[in-house]
Amino acid sequence: MPVEFLGIAATGDGSETTPRTTAAFDRDYTLRLARAHEDHGWDRVLFAYAAGAPDPAPAAAYIAARLDRLQILLAHRPNVSYPTFAAKTFATLDRISDGRLTVHFITGGNDHEQQREGDFLTKDQRYDRTREYIRIVKRAWTSQEAFDHEGEYYRFNDFVSDVFPVQSPRPAVSFGGSSPAAYAAGGAEADIYCLWGEPLAQTAEQIETVRAAARAAGRTDQPRIQVAFRPIIAPTEELAWEKAYRTVDAIQERRRSGAFVRRQPAGAAGSAPAPENTGSQRLLAIAEAGERYDRALWTPTAAATGGAGNSNALVGTPETVAQALLDYYDLGVDILSARGYALLDDAVDFGRYVIPIVREEVAKRDAEKAARQARSERDRHQLIAVQA
Repeated sequence: MPVEFLGIAATGDGSETTPRTTAAFDRDYTLRLARAHEDHGWDRVLFAYAAGAPDPAPAAAYIAARLDRLQILLAHRPNVSYPTFAAKTFATLDRISDGRLTVHFITGGNDHEQQREGDFLTKDQRYDRTREYIRIVKRAWTSQEAFDHEGEYYRFNDFVSDVFPVQSPRPAVSFGGSSPAAYAAGGAEADIYCLWGEPLAQTAEQIETVRAAARAAGRTDQPRIQVAFRPIIAPTEELAWEKAYRTVDAIQERRRSGAFVRRQPAGAAGSAPAPENTGSQRLLAIAEAGERYDRALWTPTAAATGGAGNSNALVGTPETVAQALLDYYDLGVDILSARGYALLDDAVDFGRYVIPIVREEVAKRDAEKAARQARSERDRHQLIAVQA
């Protein structure tokens, strides 16, 4: 099966290790970073969402109008707009990009972050709302006739859009989460299910849980699986590990300096609060159990950020990191998300030195699989001929 690579479409140059030197939305930097991804073998980039951050939809439109090949993954929180309005925004962006849009729906795993923009529902209520929201958006994308809706969270009459996506029947829907409610919602509605990088054994368990949720929802297809990592690469293993320890030191220093305070309330004595979302809790539990897993997975970066989002690293030479990614591919992961800490330089290096190795190895695996299937089919026909 094909493999795809997802990078980050940051609108400023800051990261967990480096303070921002640009404006929150810097046109030149946003375009430069996106172009670096397009020029170095990446398939798509994520326009993320956070309360108070630049609106990702016009930022994505800005890039889509200036680049020809790079695909867009647009993050969206259902609490920030009505689903019929959002469906039109997405369809318009799919038109601007000539069919390069995927929408990632974020339910929200932190009450404080959600309340910053007026969302006071409980977590379970948010998941129920997201499922209703996605279904409305899908129908608005595909219905040529006006329709009414009366649900638990939304009610309207006689809506029909005048703008439809380029993609037929519609753009793909992306979804993530590690709680039972997330698996149920994403298993039912997602075309792509997104996971944060965990050890291979735990990832395999999550993939099976997602597939079971899809079957329980009555689906005959399965969501594609995406897994996200923070690669730390260097020409030698020794240099890669030196870089990894410098990275953790920089994260810890920025946290001590209060660089992350604006993002979340402080816990006891100014420490990071315990995360509310299951995904971050899993990352911290894995980090507590051990620093290194499998071929290259390293957890201190997740521990240093308090399990904040995509934060487990893959450390090593490009060859080591590529082989680690192939281990996940062999589990059934066909979208590999990667984001370094020096956003621009790491996007270029990963594209130059890691992506080609993975693509070449995937092509070999696909060719070998096709050859085995051809031999099996030939043997089957020969057996039928002998029996006849």
